[in-house]
Amino acid sequence: MKLIGRSAPGPAERPAPEPALGPVAPVDLAVEPGGQRLGEILVDANVISRGHVVAALANAQRGTPRYLGQRLVGMGLLTERDLAMAVANRYGVELVDLRETVPQQAALGLLDEATARELTVIPLAVDQQSVVVAVAVPSAALVGVLQRRLGRPVRILVARESDILHAIGINYRALAGVASHVRAFETQSVNRASTAVRAEATAVNDDAPVVQVVHLMITQALRDRASDIHIEPQPERIRVRYRIDGALHDVLDLPAAMGPVIVSRIKIMANMNIVERRRPQDGQISLEIEGRGVDIRVSTTSVIEGEKVVMRLLDKSRTLYRLEQLGMPEDMAARYQALLRSPYGMVMCAGPTGSGKTTTLYGSLAELNTPERNVMTIEDPVEYRVESISQIQINEQAGVTFATGLRSILRQDPDVILVGEIRDVETAHIAVQAALTGHFVLSSIHATDAAAALHRLLDMGVESFLVASSVTAVVSQRLVRRVCPHCRGRYEPTPEEYALLMAIGGRPPAHGFLRGHGCNFCAHTGFLERIGVYEIMPVSEAIRELVLGRAPHDQVRKVARAEGMRTLQEEAALLVEAGVTTLDEVLRSIYVIGS
Repeated sequence: MKLIGRSAPGPAERPAPEPALGPVAPVDLAVEPGGQRLGEILVDANVISRGHVVAALANAQRGTPRYLGQRLVGMGLLTERDLAMAVANRYGVELVDLRETVPQQAALGLLDEATARELTVIPLAVDQQSVVVAVAVPSAALVGVLQRRLGRPVRILVARESDILHAIGINYRALAGVASHVRAFETQSVNRASTAVRAEATAVNDDAPVVQVVHLMITQALRDRASDIHIEPQPERIRVRYRIDGALHDVLDLPAAMGPVIVSRIKIMANMNIVERRRPQDGQISLEIEGRGVDIRVSTTSVIEGEKVVMRLLDKSRTLYRLEQLGMPEDMAARYQALLRSPYGMVMCAGPTGSGKTTTLYGSLAELNTPERNVMTIEDPVEYRVESISQIQINEQAGVTFATGLRSILRQDPDVILVGEIRDVETAHIAVQAALTGHFVLSSIHATDAAAALHRLLDMGVESFLVASSVTAVVSQRLVRRVCPHCRGRYEPTPEEYALLMAIGGRPPAHGFLRGHGCNFCAHTGFLERIGVYEIMPVSEAIRELVLGRAPHDQVRKVARAEGMRTLQEEAALLVEAGVTTLDEVLRSIYVIGS
């Protein structure tokens, strides 16, 4: 396992060379996490001043962390790494790097996930004598609890608290329990006929193996930060994939016989017709998984091998992002905020599915949502719930479409209207008319870039003079994966990558190109989380003239660039220069348009 640092062993520690797993006597680790002794350790190690420790001890307000170390980290006075290093050095305990250390399955099996989270510990290795356990802040009480729970001596290593919690989420897999449910399903299948009626009965029974498999599938997807679950029938199997940070990953193979029953279970949860297997269907599920509310959009379609299901996960516990958190450069964010201060008109957000348009629109609403404004939205589905905003959910069965809902909003004396998506000419016409009659309208539209969004409205049949008069700005965006901060390092790009950088108007980074080399935290992909890439095109008088004359896309884009618009490719090049993403990711996520 990868160790960050090691100091001399404590006075009572059994002197065993690596990789022997000698137990550590509890008295050697007698650190009281919230006590003054920890403060003295940190002061003696010169990682913090005595005044800061006194201030943190006095900061006992409601909602502050219980332990001193957590308070210091939360106050920004100390890093988790410095805290862990100081404690490890003081007690002669090794500091382990959980980014590279992979826990043994045998060790993980000794402690259940609930206990690991409760104690903020993770078992790493086990032999016949003892168990190696990583902890955030060791104490005599903690060692005693671990030895009782594990039934054998323990050897303590120190790791950062956030690393331990992340490692717990990675290594305790909800899908680990799927195999037993699959065996139970196959055993039951031997003695029953494969009929739609029996499949329906199985899918309804809460104790049925298939019901448990679907629950574990969704649970693990939430833990892995997946945005979508793909359940795809193959000739000999059912393939399950998660979309994480925009890329699909294989996570599970199930027997082909489970496919129809899994689809039936999901349809029942989403109030869909389980008998209809040929026509595409859409539905919605609301669940609470591990204390987190989640809305799930379900889409089924018939393929050669059966029915394919895609579930879009909308985590209701997500916080609402503000513009400065989305990845816009400061100058671009300031320019966009100025556009949002317009008393009327339409601002459109363009991009493909999954490019973060709704997140940007709600970041914009956060700037506009004030007590003196009446803000209303119409969406399918409502992805973010905001108490001070009136939100309408599309329900086509009840006759609530974007067009009918938007008409009703206009009778509600709105100041700001968010239209989740302009899909048809009727919705486009109503939105344009709202923008022309004194309302400020935010909307999303599917288009490749900012200039193409205007042509999408024209192609829908909206008159050119209405488009030119109503649209005040278009924001086009994509999401690119960030280089993992835990395993990033320098590398030398290929000649092809250099050529791509030059083609998009970029410059080589002053301190070298960065990419992630893969670690436990990023599932060895080299990427962790995503960031937005934007181009903003205000509709100036020159662009209005081009729209009125139905000028070609390239001409509109050329004028916009002459007026100062930075393209998606140019913005992406700046992220590469800053080491935020890689050239490969730019090529994967952003279509390079010749200028």
